[in-house]
Amino acid sequence: MTRLPDRADRRTVLRTTAGLASLPTLAGCLGGGSDDGDESDREDGSDGDDDDGSGGGGGDSEGPDGGDDVEYEVERVAEEFEHPWGLAFLPDDGRLLVTERPGRLSLVDPADGAVEEVAGAPEVHAEGQGGLLDVAVHPEFPDDARVYLTYAATNDAGESATHVGSGRLSLGDGGGAHALDGFEALRAAGPFVDSDQHFGSRATFGPDGALFVTVGDRRDTDFDADHVSQDRSNELGSTLRLTPDGDPHPDNPFVDDADGADALYSYGHRNPQAMAVRPETGAIWQCEHGEEDGDEINVIERGGNYGWPIASEACQYGTDDPVAPAHDERDDVVAPVHYWPCGSGGFPPSGAVFYDGDAFPEWRGDLFAGTLAAEYLGRFTVDGAGIDDATVTERDPLLADRGWRVRALAVELATGHLYVAVDAADAPVVRIVPA
Repeated sequence: MTRLPDRADRRTVLRTTAGLASLPTLAGCLGGGSDDGDESDREDGSDGDDDDGSGGGGGDSEGPDGGDDVEYEVERVAEEFEHPWGLAFLPDDGRLLVTERPGRLSLVDPADGAVEEVAGAPEVHAEGQGGLLDVAVHPEFPDDARVYLTYAATNDAGESATHVGSGRLSLGDGGGAHALDGFEALRAAGPFVDSDQHFGSRATFGPDGALFVTVGDRRDTDFDADHVSQDRSNELGSTLRLTPDGDPHPDNPFVDDADGADALYSYGHRNPQAMAVRPETGAIWQCEHGEEDGDEINVIERGGNYGWPIASEACQYGTDDPVAPAHDERDDVVAPVHYWPCGSGGFPPSGAVFYDGDAFPEWRGDLFAGTLAAEYLGRFTVDGAGIDDATVTERDPLLADRGWRVRALAVELATGHLYVAVDAADAPVVRIVPA
């Protein structure tokens, strides 16, 4: 039975789910599931960071959910990717960009699964959790053909940082090669540090055309008020808000603060590896890794301090000792709208999308987020508009019978099919379609 901490409140009412039974290999419907295991790599298997457990959730009582009985099938779109990390569809084209952590960028045709290399990707630091990470397409593509990549790269001293850069996508459909022309680094989230962990790093465009990029805390383990995530003068443990040219957005909260980094939009984050725009409100939502459990879903506010590590729902590894007071015990931090407290097994996240397609009308408005060590695709219903009134409820998982670490998600615009990148050394990209 799942253990509840003494500080449980309305956001931490856990449920225990039963196992999936007798699902066909390539078809299924939503059902309860858990995925207990001994693996200790909740994130990327490079540091024993965030030990594994069963998928758990927090929120109000579940209530009725019309999406529970949706039947679906899983189709393999393309194969043999090496740790795919990011997915992005090309508007007005239908093909899919896929990043692989060792440094490859590919263009996939969902119609026949053809995979073609895109030249011009940057040299990356593919160590630990680093490498070629997320991909985002300029919202005015193809009129503005820029494609944005986030990645880990090093300086001359061998120290690494999360980078964001862009190049113009040239499609060689007339017989030439696909390429990112003139790719250049737009920003390195400083400072560079000697660590191969906690790079973040998701990128997405907001409704106003600003580029949001998440940056991890680079595994700083000094859990006090001097932690890098609480230091607004640097860009670690933060959400950056940039113009499409990579400059700090002029409306950022600390542009007039001599002690604040101009690019910062929010801070106090540990390692946010999922980000999506909620269509109903235009708000930026993120999922981030906790320490031992303590994983969070956050709605991002301009200038918000999300607490890490002076407020957390996590415990120190191998103990029941809280890392810090809970968010609700402080009035100077923004609390998550949903979290997994210590003892729940957690939800180590990677990749998220709000579903707004036509293939599954029962899922419209739901948040989908992948989980790594817990190995399933989470679905969450969301009621309420903002941080104070948003109620997030985890529903029965998808893909819980596959043993897949779910890394990235995207919705195909034309069909509404939900695409999933699996994290493995020899991995597929699959899509979820109506049965």
